[in-house]
This record gives sequence, structure tokens and C-alpha cells, in this order.
Amino acid sequence: MMPRSVRQWLLVLLVATSGLATATTGGTEPARGLFEQLADEAGLQFTPPPGFTDLTPEANPVLPYERALRHDSGQLEIRYIIRPLGRLTIDYEDPHNAAPEPNHLFPLLFESLINALSSGGNTPNREYPPAQAAELFNAGWAAAAVFDVNPEFSDRYSQALMIGMHKDNRADAYTVFLYNEYAAVKETIQDVRSNLSFAP
Repeated sequence: MMPRSVRQWLLVLLVATSGLATATTGGTEPARGLFEQLADEAGLQFTPPPGFTDLTPEANPVLPYERALRHDSGQLEIRYIIRPLGRLTIDYEDPHNAAPEPNHLFPLLFESLINALSSGGNTPNREYPPAQAAELFNAGWAAAAVFDVNPEFSDRYSQALMIGMHKDNRADAYTVFLYNEYAAVKETIQDVRSNLSFAP
């Protein structure tokens, strides 16, 4: 477990890189433009899944996100967060250690996000084997976590599955699936979990 101060610093770092995310979300088109811009910067590719409708991203006190989709059944919402490494600004002061290298932060950022987005309790998570991370997301690293959702992140859904992925010198990206009953959305999640991935 990371010290609380380190977790807070990592979350501030992640949120600080996303200042643009809430500045242009007055309508669906500007938000989609931002999403596409960040995806281009990050070297990501995205395939819009069938059966989903774009939502207008809303300012969020826990974590800003760049795009949101809701399944036509209303049982599943997906939120996408993209953080190109070129946008990371690390404000770090420690006379005994060098500032962290952006390519080495992804496991700590993932844990920090789990702590921020969950409402507490058990948060099981696992890393994908490297070969599977490459096959599913063309990523150098990927992990998944499930947890009960912090109501400040979503007051409509009570549970989440988050997939995080990282590729050196490109970006960290996160896909958050929100739902109330996993059994009802399991197959849909399996079908669309790789719709955001790093381009070859």
C-alpha cells in the first residue's frame, strides 16, 4: 500500500494533466473533439461500439473524463480517460531522490485511481500477462480492477470494472465500465473491452 501522501500526489498529477477535459464539454461535439485529439497524441485507436449512445461528459470532482457512452439498455456506461505522457508535468521536490520517470508511474497511478474511484471495501485487481496486454490493447502493461463506485463519480451505477493500459513514451489510458449487475453486462463488456487500444 502506498503512503497516503504519495497516493494524493499521484491523483493530483493525473487530474492536473486533464485541465482541458472540463473546459470544452459544453456539448457532445467539443468533448468528442478533445477525446480524438488526446487519442491522436497518445497513439490510441478507438472503435465506437454498436448499441451505445454518446453522452456529454460532465465535470466530475473525482476524476475528469473525455468521453462517455451509455448502452441503449441503460445497464452499462463506459467512461474513457486518456493521459498522454507528453502532457505530464511532475512537480516533485525531494533532495534525496530524482523525480519519477513518467514511464514508471503507471502501476502507482492505477492504484491511486482505484482508491479514488471506489467507495471503499474490497477492490480485487490483477495485471494482464504481458502477452495478453499486447494482444488485447497493444499495450506494454495492462490491469483490471473491480470495485463499488464512489457515488461522487457516478450516482447512477453502484459497481465498476476499470481497465488501465500503458505504453512507454505514449500514454496511460483507462476505460471504466459502470453498471449495477455484472451478470447483465458481462458479455457486452467482453465484446467492447478492446475498443480503445494503442495503435500498432
